[in-house]
Amino acid sequence: MTAFDLRPLNLGEILDRTFTLYRRNFLLFIGISAIPQTLVLAINVITLLLGNNAATRAFTGLGLGVGLVIGLVVVIVSVFAFFISQGATILAVKDLYLGRSASILESLRRTRGEIGPIIGVGMLTGLVVMFGLFLLVFPGIFIACRLFVSVPAMLTESRGVRDAMSRSWDLTQGAAGRAFVIFLLYIVIVFALALLLVSPFTAMAIYAGLKNPDMMRFWTFVADLGNRVSSTLVSPFLLIASAVFYFDLRVRKEAFDLQFMMDPESERITGPSSSGMPSIL
Repeated sequence: MTAFDLRPLNLGEILDRTFTLYRRNFLLFIGISAIPQTLVLAINVITLLLGNNAATRAFTGLGLGVGLVIGLVVVIVSVFAFFISQGATILAVKDLYLGRSASILESLRRTRGEIGPIIGVGMLTGLVVMFGLFLLVFPGIFIACRLFVSVPAMLTESRGVRDAMSRSWDLTQGAAGRAFVIFLLYIVIVFALALLLVSPFTAMAIYAGLKNPDMMRFWTFVADLGNRVSSTLVSPFLLIASAVFYFDLRVRKEAFDLQFMMDPESERITGPSSSGMPSIL
């Protein structure tokens, strides 16, 4: 028995199901998103605390090396945090959407074995999209929309990196416009939360930096905290939407609703990808 009726959805219904899933399982998705973000925040706090002694050495000798190492650690942890959260959220959505139970720890545990392919899809997609953006912007946006369901396809169907991207390219044929609207709404939400939770404290940090370095560090911490809260709140939306969109495409193009009704394990039963996406890669 599925949690939602599997049928073709219009864009409004996809968004409605996304928000419904998020609202019904708010603590689950916030928990998955918050655990990695908290780790990143902890590293940033340590960096700020070291700032008392490191500020005067920031651009000289050992200080520069320490700063670069800390910066590299923050970047690596941030990347891993994003991909872990992405995989765990999509796995949780898949289970809930198909009428199964999901938990924070179980979703994170299952992501551990998939982290390499998830990072592979994310990095390769990023490179292809950046190349497309370099070609007068529009091709990059189009490619991002066509690769929108790569990770749900990979995690649901146990595909490899390039095969999952090809699968997304196949499924989103004729549906890039709907993916674009989802991306656009996500960007609007991101900017709205940034204006509310980050920008005021960043302005305070800049102002305090002219007079009081200690207060500057405090407001910088508050701004970073706001940024982590914002990321924790908004990230699940795009990930839930990508999973709901993926299943909707399969219902439309492959009668997944009938497959699943006859065999609950049919989520993995798909044909080989047939698009020319690998040649683009």
